[in-house]
Amino acid sequence: MVPGPAASTAHEAGATGENLGTPPRSTVDRAEIEKFAAMAEAWWDPTGKFRPLHRLNPVRIAFIRDRAAAHFGRDAEDPAPLAGLTLLDIGSGGGLLTEPMARLGAGAVGVDATPRNVEVARHHAEQAGIKATYLNCAAEDLVAQGARFDILLAMEIVEHVADVDAFLDACAKLLKPGGIMFLATMSRTMKSYAMAIVGAEYVLRWLPKGTHQWNRFLRPSEMARGLRHHGLNLTELTGVSYNPLKDTFHLSRDLDVNYMAVAKRG
Repeated sequence: MVPGPAASTAHEAGATGENLGTPPRSTVDRAEIEKFAAMAEAWWDPTGKFRPLHRLNPVRIAFIRDRAAAHFGRDAEDPAPLAGLTLLDIGSGGGLLTEPMARLGAGAVGVDATPRNVEVARHHAEQAGIKATYLNCAAEDLVAQGARFDILLAMEIVEHVADVDAFLDACAKLLKPGGIMFLATMSRTMKSYAMAIVGAEYVLRWLPKGTHQWNRFLRPSEMARGLRHHGLNLTELTGVSYNPLKDTFHLSRDLDVNYMAVAKRG
């Protein structure tokens, strides 16, 4: 059980009770927790260690908003197109995506296994007057409470979990029937190694060395297979490319480095 506010959050999101039986496999990698805890103070610095995510955020937000609005029959141009929908942001970090989702009207919950990340996210939301709930737990903890959500975000987190299959299993169980899931990660290709590891960490120094491990990147075919194994169908794949001249990210057909995906229950 997750203590404190998680119980009420799970209830609000549609809890059905505890699941008894064999404890779930842990998705938490302690080494990754320590890595991101060391960078927690930099989450909201647009020129700091999380600069790439700040540059990527407009593309991510628009992608999620437009697809979710279409899925639920909403007007994406409405100021609050996600109003009345529950949303879970897994691996929410400092809240870079959770806050915008709350601004779009969603009942947004961010979960992160790094305590300091949760503290930073809560403080920033309070200062900004954003109504969002942040919990220090893993996805499987909410599964144990029977929580379910209309929208699930697993953005830039798959490559950091200890057990990808267990993570996707937890995601499938957290998604309500008729819900929609968004994922973003990097494909395991030589191009991604050159750009995301060598380029971003060693040449441009956008990220601290060791932020990513190339062998943990997931090819789109592997993502699709893993989702299908847990009853989810991958319905859309789009690449995300970087334009160094404009210092911006944009959607593209190139799936060799960064990509985003949409999944729905089959």
